[in-house]
Amino acid sequence: MQFDAITTLNAAAFDAMVVQANGPVAVEFMSYGCAYCRALEPVLQRAAEVVQAEEKIFRVNIAVEPGLAESYDIQGTPTLVMFRDGSETGRVEGPPPVLADILAYVTQPA
Repeated sequence: MQFDAITTLNAAAFDAMVVQANGPVAVEFMSYGCAYCRALEPVLQRAAEVVQAEEKIFRVNIAVEPGLAESYDIQGTPTLVMFRDGSETGRVEGPPPVLADILAYVTQPA
């Protein structure tokens, strides 16, 4: 079994893990039916391993949690949304599957 460095959140856990969190959090809104999301997955796993001490990375499957996707106005997948202390600080839709880019988005959101 492969180690999963990214926790999948449901609506009940989202509030505690993201909205009430202190510090930086990144959330990938994705769908397992999305080929681009699957291509991005290994890069996000690596990014989560690199930043685990400073930032947290979670995922939300929009097929399972459409209410969260609607609440955050997710228009397509994958969308990476960055939060700090519970407030959105940046987002990128369809981030390129390049580790340096993902690390920049997660650690220095624009």
